Amino acid sequence: MSDPFDAVSRPGLPDRDQLLEFIKNAAGPVKRKELADAFGLRADERQELRSLLKALVAQGVIEIDRAKHYRLASGLPSVMVLVVTGPDLDGEWQAQPVEILEGKTIPPIYLHMGRAMEQPTIGDKILARLELLEDGCYRARVIRKLDQRVQQKLLGQVEKERDQFRLRPVDKRARHDFDIPAAHLNGALSGELVLAEMLAAPTNRSRHHDARRAVRVVERLGDLNAPRAISLIAIHTHELPVDFSIAALEQARAAKPAPLGNRVDRRDVPLVTIDGPDARDFDDAVFAESDGAGGWHLIVAIADVAHYVPPGSPLDEDAVERGNSVYFPDRVVPMLPEELSNDLCSLRPNEDRASMICHLWIDSGGQLTKHQFERGLIQSRARLTYEQVQLAHDGQPDAMTAPLIDGIITPLYRAFDALLRARHRRGTLELDLPERQIIFNELGKVGSIVPRARLNSHRLIEEFMIAANVAAATELEKARLPTLYRIHDQPDAQKLANLGDYLRELGYKLPKGPALKPAALTQVLEQSRELAEAPLISEMVLRSQAQARYSPDNIGHFGLSLQRYAHFTSPIRRYADLVVHRGLIRVLGLGNDGLTTPEIQQIDKIGQQVSDTERRAIKAERDAIGRYTAAYLSDRVGAEFVGRISGVTRAGLFVTLAETGADGIVPMASLPDDFYLHDEKRHALVGRRHGRTFRLCQTVTVRLREADPVSGSLVFQIIGEGEKSPRPARTTTPEKPTDNKPKRKPFKKTGRDKRKRSS
Repeated sequence: MSDPFDAVSRPGLPDRDQLLEFIKNAAGPVKRKELADAFGLRADERQELRSLLKALVAQGVIEIDRAKHYRLASGLPSVMVLVVTGPDLDGEWQAQPVEILEGKTIPPIYLHMGRAMEQPTIGDKILARLELLEDGCYRARVIRKLDQRVQQKLLGQVEKERDQFRLRPVDKRARHDFDIPAAHLNGALSGELVLAEMLAAPTNRSRHHDARRAVRVVERLGDLNAPRAISLIAIHTHELPVDFSIAALEQARAAKPAPLGNRVDRRDVPLVTIDGPDARDFDDAVFAESDGAGGWHLIVAIADVAHYVPPGSPLDEDAVERGNSVYFPDRVVPMLPEELSNDLCSLRPNEDRASMICHLWIDSGGQLTKHQFERGLIQSRARLTYEQVQLAHDGQPDAMTAPLIDGIITPLYRAFDALLRARHRRGTLELDLPERQIIFNELGKVGSIVPRARLNSHRLIEEFMIAANVAAATELEKARLPTLYRIHDQPDAQKLANLGDYLRELGYKLPKGPALKPAALTQVLEQSRELAEAPLISEMVLRSQAQARYSPDNIGHFGLSLQRYAHFTSPIRRYADLVVHRGLIRVLGLGNDGLTTPEIQQIDKIGQQVSDTERRAIKAERDAIGRYTAAYLSDRVGAEFVGRISGVTRAGLFVTLAETGADGIVPMASLPDDFYLHDEKRHALVGRRHGRTFRLCQTVTVRLREADPVSGSLVFQIIGEGEKSPRPARTTTPEKPTDNKPKRKPFKKTGRDKRKRSS
């Protein structure tokens, strides 16, 4: 059977991709007339459109309901495992698939309240049979309730409206508030941050409509305006473990300083720690000296956490559950109790500390020629900060660093220069992504948001750590012991193609081919380094990268251009490093507390666990920064800012402010009056009527309309008309007008099956 799209030749008729793109991005199911009008088809062309749509239905690509509305085929199976997400604004209980369906847009799924589901609770998992309704939604008939809970509590702010209390969820995805009956307020006051859980839906649904959206307060967390509330929101939202088990705490409190015993005594080596001014856990100390032959002997001493955290112990169980420490602007959620992380495992100056010591020998070009690991006892000479060390190297020493310049600081920088030469030869990916630093005032509130300084002293420590990590991976690979490598795969081919298209629009060239080297990306970054679009190019390059993770299967590290790499240098705050330490202890015979056989058998699972917890920590830290930024800007609503367009979507624009680095959205409906089309290749929104254009990297002035510390969201409005460009050709995929909010058509109510259209 021939495909009717093969015969499409007239320029006015849409092809398959244009039709599917339009239906996909419509606010809801569309009629044939809407499609014909959008593409401006003549009467004879409309008949051909009917044949094209019929072919797509026959191919199972799109669906048509009884009202002759078209939509993309949902393809949801007839039976699925769902998780209950709660009631909508009309009190209808909804659910969503437990497993994300790749490439599927999930329409609303409403629960049919039968005997099996008389009292649903948010987070209940159910096995349900799905039935497609005329409006594109689904009815889920519960087969049975499953045991496991996915989500049990809601985090939000208590608000009072007249005599009624409501819960405003902190989750940006929440579409509505919840009622808090007076009997379930648990003493909470307006403005407080609380944990709540859903009350069961009443069986008499017609008489108790509002109760279906009611919650009870189960824990009061304090005033939302308190300085530490924002990080508390991130902790609870991402379900970060906060409390250690009693057994783990007892084990930490019983720990004693490690004796010299069989350790190598390195207390005579003038090691120093170099960290940020607010750091409390010092897990690495460094030293460098000439080898007498043009090269350098480096020593990297790392806290011997394995001595205090035996495999399978209560401390070990808590540590692997956390996976890593999580750092917020005002607090740390540590992987290990403070008795270890801030005391016995912290390389504080002038105190004996047990260490895993890595000796590195590099030639004048920074190439690693030899390495050696040992367990030793060290004593740090000084606790230095990055700023102190950099100022001393630049000729401005203070009382602490002045005596250390010749014997410690200068050799460190000379060895660093050699390591840099090796890095440049390898051709690494040099991303320059400025970090935001939250500065608190004397009241504990955000006083300013500034770019975090990036000094050569930071890079010095990074290069020393990278060299030690390479040595650890090399030692374990040579012994053929399964371990956790830090791997970074090559970028996906499609992502690279998209990046190439984006860079060409800005006048940059990216070499084609499957074997792209990191140096090619760095060359583009260097070319744009001093230009206004540099931060966005760095961001786009970052988005094109695969996500680094932990795995026993070594595929190398693309970004660092290294064949083998493992994390060894931060066992206080990363469980993967502790695994590597135990591996070295086992293969080098450095003790009886090395990697165990059960750990080796579970190495895949451990790698997945610590990769997952790392992603969780990154999301929590970003969320906190976003909320702190919104709190900082909340009293500047109405003010104007200069920013750059950092994202272009069909929903609107994303703008990054130059002053604070804050990100916010410009909704499509707030753009200057026009019908806007999304030009994906040009990364732009283009007005059909007046040719106004808003493109990626464009400098814009915006007015702050909303700043919500609860959700961390910022909403801007563009000031000005944008750029002018020729009107788009007729062949551009049309979209619905977006100068006004999409109009929703009323649904016919049939019995008790009333449904809302989901936009």
